[in-house]
Amino acid sequence: MIDAAKLYAYIEANRERFLDEFAEFVAIPTVAAQKRGVHEGADWLIRRLQKLGAKAQSFDLPNGGSPMIFAEIGEGPRTLMVYNHYDVQPETPLELWESPPFALTFRDGLMIARGVADDKGELLARIQMIEAWLATQGPLPLKIKFVFEGEEEIGSVNLTTWTHEHRHLLDADGVLWEGGGYDEAGRITMAEGCKGIAYFELHCQGASHDLHSSLAPLIVNPAWRLVQALSTMKDAQDRITIDGYMDVVRPMPQTAIDRIDALPFESAKMRQNVGLSTWINDMDDVIALRRFMLEPTLTICGLNSGYTDEGTKTVLPAKAMAKIDCRLVPDLTPELAQRLIREHLDRRGYTDIEMVMLAGEHPAMETQDSAIRQAAIKACKEVLGQDPVMTPWFAGSGPVYPLSVELGIPVVSAGATWHPNARAHSPNENIYVEDYFRTMRFTAALIDHFVQDE
Repeated sequence: MIDAAKLYAYIEANRERFLDEFAEFVAIPTVAAQKRGVHEGADWLIRRLQKLGAKAQSFDLPNGGSPMIFAEIGEGPRTLMVYNHYDVQPETPLELWESPPFALTFRDGLMIARGVADDKGELLARIQMIEAWLATQGPLPLKIKFVFEGEEEIGSVNLTTWTHEHRHLLDADGVLWEGGGYDEAGRITMAEGCKGIAYFELHCQGASHDLHSSLAPLIVNPAWRLVQALSTMKDAQDRITIDGYMDVVRPMPQTAIDRIDALPFESAKMRQNVGLSTWINDMDDVIALRRFMLEPTLTICGLNSGYTDEGTKTVLPAKAMAKIDCRLVPDLTPELAQRLIREHLDRRGYTDIEMVMLAGEHPAMETQDSAIRQAAIKACKEVLGQDPVMTPWFAGSGPVYPLSVELGIPVVSAGATWHPNARAHSPNENIYVEDYFRTMRFTAALIDHFVQDE
């Protein structure tokens, strides 16, 4: 067993240095969507891992993609893969930030900057904890394989291929995923999988250039055409109406439904946090939670056409574009979603609407008990003083499928930095300072239990 007092004392003695290092990491604008800062961020991480004593390497990806980072440290009878991503969402809209998005700002016990919650906080806290372990406990009693991705926020477009090509590097007994944290009632939540995702752009072209709107009786308006096409894919009750889409969704066993029904659901606090008084269609909480956790989604993420600046401009747009995402459950795959949407549009005469897949990830929703799961539960009780809420999967998405399901390695997503008002993907993203250090202590305990229970 670890000497927790020595470990904690080291973390506390290096508190300011660790926070300064976090500020340095956060200051690198690793925005994969714009291919901005990702190579600098990868280089920074390689240096930090080498400073730790890890054998670290960077893998170039096609088309100038964000480098994949793989590192190994330690020896022992068990191997733990640790997955995180160093890329972040774009910082726009800038005018809604209360402080510079890439300058770590401390306010009211919070650390505010782009990427602190998603996912640089958990990533660096884990590295810094390993430093503390080595300094106070001696060599690691297991092998840790760090897999740090720089394209998670754009759908992990190269990860599956990289995983297949480097399968020989990736044997492990468990995967510790991105992170975890608190729900609206202060309960720690963890998960063992996630939904999949397919992300598309739809493009509709009209005339060769924008025209005077008086020509509207004569010339097709691509904005109207795209809106009309989109309206065939969902009805007024928010039900997906793509031909055959819901038919391929695998019915969930009653055991899974019962597990979802048993989850605590702070619905009133969730709605309060986002400024709403009811769920869509006035759903009750039981139906709302089931839909959230079990059903696929179809979301218009953005629309763009014509003139949208201040004032008036009477224009007939030449083109229109929409971005949509589909959260996927078994047995929907990105490729199947693409085919069904394409066929649905074609049947209705929208063959002129171009469809481009930007990203796709398979669902990973096959849960099982495992040593990594049990280690996370024990660490939560020991360090955070509570039994965690174990959700079967997140309603969001990530590349769990290639690194866990395909490799046959059990996974748990666990940590202590996330909280309901963290504003991940939004301006003023934040985590609590103390949660940053709690996740170090939690991760150390998780590793200790993972090794002890071998």
